Amino acid sequence: MTRLSVNINKVATLRNARGENNPDVVKFAIDCERFGAEGITVHPRPDERHIRRSDVRELSRVVTTEFNIEGFPSEDFLKLVEEVRPAQATLVPDAPDALTSSAGWDVVRRHDVLRPIVERLKRAGVRVSIFVDADPAQVRAAKEIGADRVELYTKSYADNYAADREAAVAPFVKASEEAARIGIGLNAGHDLNLENLEYFHKRLPLLDEVSIGHAIICDALYMGIEEVIKRYLACLH
Repeated sequence: MTRLSVNINKVATLRNARGENNPDVVKFAIDCERFGAEGITVHPRPDERHIRRSDVRELSRVVTTEFNIEGFPSEDFLKLVEEVRPAQATLVPDAPDALTSSAGWDVVRRHDVLRPIVERLKRAGVRVSIFVDADPAQVRAAKEIGADRVELYTKSYADNYAADREAAVAPFVKASEEAARIGIGLNAGHDLNLENLEYFHKRLPLLDEVSIGHAIICDALYMGIEEVIKRYLACLH
């Protein structure tokens, strides 16, 4: 079964625009779970422009599905993950001021840097996922450094889906086949939406999890979050 993890960063962005606690990101996460979401994802950044470290701590006390914290593995981030001990930490190569993720790790080249980080988080009892491009070599490298999963960066699939969905998904199918061959878990995320998710899941049926935020919140403006979660789940189940 492929889990749907809802990234709630955009909810925090809306809250922070007014400097108050409306919408309440903790209540929103609880409601997402109540409506069927199978995980909650957050990406705390150093400037706290959306999710704050205090949010992470509060969420860790109430999330009853899988809590996934993603981010660049700075010392502050690693200490927060060790403190909170979520189900999963997803390591992304974003610079602190990045607007959003724009590439996966080059695990082949950063092998020596990432290995001790993976080992450190696993000692804390946290499952570790590495954000990578759809490249079998990067999937193998993630396995070699001890990661439990990879998360495939799916922007290229989303960008090319309308023109030729089979060509767009082909590299991801190859990466997923390699993940299955070597025995590493498989997640995916970035620009997946109601238009392209069902086909992606059909071609990659062994996905463990998809993490989706921006599209879900945009759709919720028109349909409401309960209906939107229901529709995304239908693409996966």
